[in-house]
Amino acid sequence: MTFTASPQSLHFEAPLPLQSGASIRGYDLSYETYGQLNAERSNAVLICHALNASHHVAGVYPGQERSEGWWDNMVGPGKPVDTNRFFVIGVNNLGSCFGSTGPMHVNPGTGQVYGAEFPVVTVEDWVNAQARLLDALGIGQLAAVMGGSLGGMQALSWTLQYPERVRHAVVVASAPNLTAENIAFNEVARRAIVTDPDFHGGHFYRHGVVPARGLRIARMIGHITYLSDDVMNEKFGRELRAAVVGNGSGYRFSTQDVEFQIESYLRYQGDKFSEYFDANTYLLITRALDYFDPARAFGGDLTQALARTQAKFLLVSFTTDWRFAPARSREIVKALLENRREVSYAEIDAPHGHDAFLLDDGRYMGVVRSYFERIAQVQA
Repeated sequence: MTFTASPQSLHFEAPLPLQSGASIRGYDLSYETYGQLNAERSNAVLICHALNASHHVAGVYPGQERSEGWWDNMVGPGKPVDTNRFFVIGVNNLGSCFGSTGPMHVNPGTGQVYGAEFPVVTVEDWVNAQARLLDALGIGQLAAVMGGSLGGMQALSWTLQYPERVRHAVVVASAPNLTAENIAFNEVARRAIVTDPDFHGGHFYRHGVVPARGLRIARMIGHITYLSDDVMNEKFGRELRAAVVGNGSGYRFSTQDVEFQIESYLRYQGDKFSEYFDANTYLLITRALDYFDPARAFGGDLTQALARTQAKFLLVSFTTDWRFAPARSREIVKALLENRREVSYAEIDAPHGHDAFLLDDGRYMGVVRSYFERIAQVQA
């Protein structure tokens, strides 16, 4: 069942202190809500988004084709996160390019577009901003906070920064920090952007251009890491494009032409991404991914870092997700169990790689549905 979504925005004038020591004031947060907040204000669920998503979690925009929210299969009436029972909130994070204040907006302190001067933001900063928005909505405690990938990091951080405000945390396809390999992929993608001649040190807006080539390459690199080898082989294998096969000679033996289906697919994804995503936002969000490491302040001891948590947890991982491998979720599970927290864990045997957290796997959806049904029964 699909429903109509209505974007909203809240303005915050008071400065928000950031982890970097800087602060940001006069900012806006875009958000959407689905369902009804009950009289006790006890049924709120916050959904945290990953790198290239937004506050548009579910529903459709009237009059727009293909405008479904990025987790519309998960959130809505009768869906695993049932909006007949829960009041669901999606927030676009600071620094993003989908409505909340980011590099494309004007800095009220200078009257100029932020561009490269937008302050560095972290997962912890996003959580603090989300908490301010919940305050404005009159929500003191969340029934649950949920997210996949980078969104899962935010959900975990909520249980550390505001342990008394979260009853349940659902962390999907995530990790307690990035591996060196993950940081390396992010850095290569960032270098593709900053070395694009149209980047202009992050102030490309002034020049009326977009570093599209860099964004395309960054997206292609990222997309490879989101898919499993099995999915790429199944969807594309070593198939040549029809135009190549049709010439009767197989390969063109060219260093420039697009010959394989996987090449065509990646270029399509890169082209599409460069049309809607902001280059400075990409740099900011991948850095936030790199910086997240709650155990760092405890000498790398994750068990000690998670001792502050009070919530109950559901963690979900996928067997073919090599970007956020199941072993990383099990690290969190182990640390929580060592702190005697109540934890449910599901490792789903799915072929889709990291993207599995966005897809309709019946076992995955069933696990989430069952967990939220238990939450609803307790508060009923």
